[in-house]
Amino acid sequence: MDTMQIYISLLINGLSLGCIYGLIALGFVLIYKATEVVNFAQGDLMMVGAFIAFGLIGVLGLNYWLGFLLTIAVMIVFGFFLDIVVIRRLIGQPQFSIVMATIGIGYVLRFVMPYAYNVEQIAFLTPFTGKAMQVASVTLDVGKLAAMGGTLVLCAALYFFFQRTRVGVAMQAASQNQLAAYYMGIPVAMIFSLIWGISTGVAGITGVMMMPIANVMDPSIGFIAIKAFAGAVVGGFGSIPGALVGGIIIGMVEQFSDYLL
Repeated sequence: MDTMQIYISLLINGLSLGCIYGLIALGFVLIYKATEVVNFAQGDLMMVGAFIAFGLIGVLGLNYWLGFLLTIAVMIVFGFFLDIVVIRRLIGQPQFSIVMATIGIGYVLRFVMPYAYNVEQIAFLTPFTGKAMQVASVTLDVGKLAAMGGTLVLCAALYFFFQRTRVGVAMQAASQNQLAAYYMGIPVAMIFSLIWGISTGVAGITGVMMMPIANVMDPSIGFIAIKAFAGAVVGGFGSIPGALVGGIIIGMVEQFSDYLL
């Protein structure tokens, strides 16, 4: 493999990994923009999404795409009730209390999920697993290309949702001024729960998208959220486009520095 092929391979690896970091960072930003809470369980929620997908696809044998959609639905419901049952009860408490609660949620998820399935090695094949395509003299991993394409589609869908739907506009209003949104008749508490649901759904999507390129069935995989958090900071914490750009920067730097240094 010549130098150009190596750099192209590093570029694809960095972009695909950066897209994953960007999606996790997006989960951080969505919740922070609306509630000013940093959800340090975001990486562990991604891991939960992967485990749920395994249960639906690998254990129950559902079609991959049907299992994917059901995973998203389950994760959205889980995030919605996570806010209602846990986070909402901490409103009015110091921010440190909520941060510690999200860290605690992450620890609980990492402890519980390995006992969900009584098997030693848990994984399932996706339509992209082990597939490659040849472009000129460079071999590209289809799973990584799918992760990049899926990220673009998801970001476009979220942009349309926040800009073109009544619920999305209400979420923006609640994140900018909670009191004014409340006086305008927007159910702020319900909106916050929906935002938690969407953020958790994004985490679930990320977990399934990582399946062809990484072992997401390891409960400790959620720790990659530390890199995603750095990406959110690099992109300007609170900026949705910045979260994706920051995640890609972190992914690219990680791949190229690992090779060059």
